[in-house]
Amino acid sequence: MKAILQAPVDLLWNGGIGTYVKSSAEANTDVGDKANDAIRVDGQDLRVKVVGEGGNLGLTQLGRIEFALHGGRINTDAIDNSAGVDTSDHEVNIKILLNGLVADGDMTVKQRNKLLAEMTDEVGRLVLRNNYAQNTAIANALAQSKDMLHAQQRFMKHLVREGHLDRALEFLPTDRQIRERLAQGQGLTGPETAVLLAYTKITVAEELLHTSLPDDPYLKGLLHAYFPTQLREQFPDRLDGHPLRREITTTVLVNDTVNTGGTTYLHRLREETGASLEEIVRAQTAARAIFRSSAVWDGVEGLDNKADAEVQTRIRLHSRRLVERGTRWLLNNRPQPLELAETVDFFADRVEQVWAQLPKLLRGADLEWYGKIYDELTGVGVPDELATRVAGFSSAFPTLDIVSIADRMGREPLDVAEVYYDLADRLRITQLMDRIIELPRADRWQSMARAAIREDLYAAHAALTADVLAVGNGTSTPEQRYKAWEQKNAAILGRARTTLEEIQGSEAFDLANLSVAMRTMRTLLRQHS
Repeated sequence: MKAILQAPVDLLWNGGIGTYVKSSAEANTDVGDKANDAIRVDGQDLRVKVVGEGGNLGLTQLGRIEFALHGGRINTDAIDNSAGVDTSDHEVNIKILLNGLVADGDMTVKQRNKLLAEMTDEVGRLVLRNNYAQNTAIANALAQSKDMLHAQQRFMKHLVREGHLDRALEFLPTDRQIRERLAQGQGLTGPETAVLLAYTKITVAEELLHTSLPDDPYLKGLLHAYFPTQLREQFPDRLDGHPLRREITTTVLVNDTVNTGGTTYLHRLREETGASLEEIVRAQTAARAIFRSSAVWDGVEGLDNKADAEVQTRIRLHSRRLVERGTRWLLNNRPQPLELAETVDFFADRVEQVWAQLPKLLRGADLEWYGKIYDELTGVGVPDELATRVAGFSSAFPTLDIVSIADRMGREPLDVAEVYYDLADRLRITQLMDRIIELPRADRWQSMARAAIREDLYAAHAALTADVLAVGNGTSTPEQRYKAWEQKNAAILGRARTTLEEIQGSEAFDLANLSVAMRTMRTLLRQHS
């Protein structure tokens, strides 16, 4: 048995009772499983690539962490067994629905039992899809573990202050251990990430249940999607009246929000924007729908065993950044709390109209970046349609500004988009944005300063676009509008361009010179307003 535990194979699967792996810092007496003391090994001594836990507590948490710190892939038993818990939840919620039908005389017990049996396979698929999404969330977190460790540390401290978390009890790293991890270029391990993911979902669900969000008619689709097809088709009204409809809706919404956004996402946006949890979740839900991110994630899932997992993760993280920026924009530029259906209806088709024309609209650096991403993805086996979509991510976020300007000025979104992307190239706004994105974000204040200056540049770009659009007539091309605008404001524009070119030519970029760049942009706005 000990030799099996230490075998150099791909997968060690534990499916029984007993704890077989501890950490080197633990004694056998700490484990509490005397029957297996003779064969138990340390996490650092495992030579497998992956550990899967079909049983409970096959490894101690410290054993898991030690294995992960030595390069192993492992979650926790709670994650690996979550499909079993999810199956039980589905069973209970389905039986509550069907028992109501039986009690009302709309179904016999025999019919109920037959229907339960018929739905078994689909319930399995629904449950496994949730399990898959949860593992995807952990994979995304691990890909950014070092960069996000400061944010995760702040979030853990927040959970402790609120009385939700005992870091020592859950074997989450201390502040000193976090400093050591940062010095060694390490972040949270898979087992630690799994614990933080669980606490995130639990605390977010508890808070959202006390808001009006679970009752929003727009989210009815989440409730229906939880149940098998036969119930959705035969008893839609019964689903809407399910006694636990608010709890089910909240669970599905929280899973979607956290699995796609990450463990620290909601906390970071609360820090940065001061918005409530409900407002942030509303905005993220709208942003995901507007940018049609679910179709992208489905496409990435279709690449399983066809493209490298690293490529899949990179696409998901690209999508996540787009949605996060869209969420911030909606929080800062639309009345709160958002009306979900109204917001999605207003933006979605208009954004898609612009997005479809990006290859024709982009200029200069933006077009080069678009082509670079497209070529990289298609070169590693990503289908053309998905690669085209992902290549447009970095240029798609401004479509929210473009649609908003079009609505305010009574213009067509594509007309505004032509001017917007033309201006980005002429004033080298894209290059300036690249410099802002390169700023460090080692702590909360650097992250907030970086986000603030980035949002200021987007706002300035949008305002300048409106200024240029106001010049010329209905038949003017973007080039003609810009030339007229340039002539009208030649003096101030010349000084601004000189300053921006000097900054672009700097050897290093920091908040100082980029703040001067933003002041220059604001000077243009004051001159032209």
